Amino acid sequence: MVWEKINELAAKYKMDTAKFLSDMVKIPSFSAEEKDVVLRIKEEMEKVGFDEIIIDGLGNILGRVGNGKRVIAMDAHIDTVEPGNLNNWDRDPFSGDIDDTKVYGRGTADQSGGMAGMVYGAKIMKELGLLDGITLWVTGTVMEEDCDGLCWQYIINEEMKLRPEFVVSTEPTSLNIYRGHRGRMEIKVEVSGISAHGSAPERGDNAIYKMAKILNELEDLNPKLKDDDFLGKGTLTVSQIFFTSPSQCAVADGCSISIDRRLTWGETKESAIAEIENLPSAKKYNAKVTMYEYARAAYTGLVYPTEKYYPTWKIEESHPLVQDAKSAYENLFKTAPKIDKWTFSTNGVSIMGREGIPVIGFGPGHERHAHAPNEYCEIEHLEKASAFYAGLVASLKK
Repeated sequence: MVWEKINELAAKYKMDTAKFLSDMVKIPSFSAEEKDVVLRIKEEMEKVGFDEIIIDGLGNILGRVGNGKRVIAMDAHIDTVEPGNLNNWDRDPFSGDIDDTKVYGRGTADQSGGMAGMVYGAKIMKELGLLDGITLWVTGTVMEEDCDGLCWQYIINEEMKLRPEFVVSTEPTSLNIYRGHRGRMEIKVEVSGISAHGSAPERGDNAIYKMAKILNELEDLNPKLKDDDFLGKGTLTVSQIFFTSPSQCAVADGCSISIDRRLTWGETKESAIAEIENLPSAKKYNAKVTMYEYARAAYTGLVYPTEKYYPTWKIEESHPLVQDAKSAYENLFKTAPKIDKWTFSTNGVSIMGREGIPVIGFGPGHERHAHAPNEYCEIEHLEKASAFYAGLVASLKK
């Protein structure tokens, strides 16, 4: 009967979950500006009866329920991207409007909906006594949109040194179970030239012309990158271009580009950099290929620098965690789940990619709404997500 009871409580609390999500949406929480939404989450955790609440030095909020030897975690990042062009929105992106079926606004899918579902999932666990032998940490993590996984590097390696048995990422999955995604890295390519007056360009050495040849070779490289049956193909795209020049009437003496590199299984930061360094034009023009570093201050003032490398990860469908999640889903919803992967990147890059801690994904909302105008999350998704989080813990007990 536990599955029926979980579903009954998830239905009972679905509008509380939706209201909590609405409240979070009304508080703009861009990367490194999450303080106010952290305090709102703390308030809700206290309201539903969390046993312990911690705000760490980076600004992450961690709420604990249970006190067992088996330590697990569920994660939602609580920062959002900017809304972009407001003319593309049908509603105020920070309205938090609720109707009969949806909550609207920036962050509903990506990914405060996951935060709301976790908090009420934990409430259900406590009410039904599902936490015997288990400690669950519910984490609301910061700066993910700027630097995915930085928050969990801090959680695992500093202060708390929390290293759970596994983590459930509540990024949007359309209520499917996800078990991996491609990694990524942010690469900088630089070439140098010699300036000269624009009236006599032959006296100089134009860095933009050099970079143009490298750009053509990068475009040709993209379709040749490694592929994986599950995660898909590695990709690269040039996202930015910069130059230096004494004036608009001069030969450019420097040019650099940024590359967004998506890494599939078997690709590493070393292999991705070597591919670019080995391009004929990159060799000819002595191009410098490096990774960017992230060193922005959190809202707490702490700077916790890291390289902008986010490793690829996946776990096998046969993994016990995936099978427990599948069992919980089937018991709760009386149908088989779809088991898939994200297109985008998550905090799993650090949890599993760097640290080897197993991760699965299950979240309300749809990945296609992330970073898009008119973002929303279905209230039914919130209900089912909170049920699933409780149900997973029930499956672990069995």
